[in-house]
Amino acid sequence: MSALSVENLSSGYAGAVVLREVSLALAPGEILAVLGKNGMGKSTLLKAVMGFLPKMTGTVAISGSEATRLSPHRVARLGVGYVAQEKALFQDMSVEENLRLAIRRPDFEAALAEVEASFPFLLQRLKQRAGTLSGGEQKMLLMARSLATGAKLLLVDEITEGLQPSVIDRLAGVIRSARERHGTTMLLVEQHLPFALAVADRWAVLDRGEFAETGATSEPDSRARVLKHLSV
Repeated sequence: MSALSVENLSSGYAGAVVLREVSLALAPGEILAVLGKNGMGKSTLLKAVMGFLPKMTGTVAISGSEATRLSPHRVARLGVGYVAQEKALFQDMSVEENLRLAIRRPDFEAALAEVEASFPFLLQRLKQRAGTLSGGEQKMLLMARSLATGAKLLLVDEITEGLQPSVIDRLAGVIRSARERHGTTMLLVEQHLPFALAVADRWAVLDRGEFAETGATSEPDSRARVLKHLSV
């Protein structure tokens, strides 16, 4: 059974079609990197799967459960976490409060231990307002919050944008650890090609709302094949 199955999915904004009959399937524990230039529909894909945008055509299933018409909070209940590009935090709340809102109370201490293992600096900032964290730290908090919920499927939108190389390397380790320890599946929208190819099993280039080419990251010519689309 696929952790995520998307068939012939079309979506967009105000009646304008951005995503055009896209299909994909992710096995449990698999990571797919969706690459492409800006404006090609990458974020639209994640938002449509999560239920933030209407589905004009097609279907979505999460671990065999029909999710095509579900609202975002009901999709989340199926074990899906969404790490938005927009740094969707409660800026005036503390780091701890942001975490508590996402984690069920009986699980909070265990979840904090998970956060400490991956993002130890956050435990030193629990009382700090989320809005006073740096841009990179806010992205780490978003990722920590999604991982701490125990989500089995993560939809991650350009998590590396604006991050320093050392932080990107750390994040790659966190993603690998999440998969190895918990079998986390990820649909990863990225612009940072080295990061995407380092953490993903497969890649797909989205061009004008359609998949132009796909491949396995283990293939030696993957980088050249992706760059061919990004440089046009």
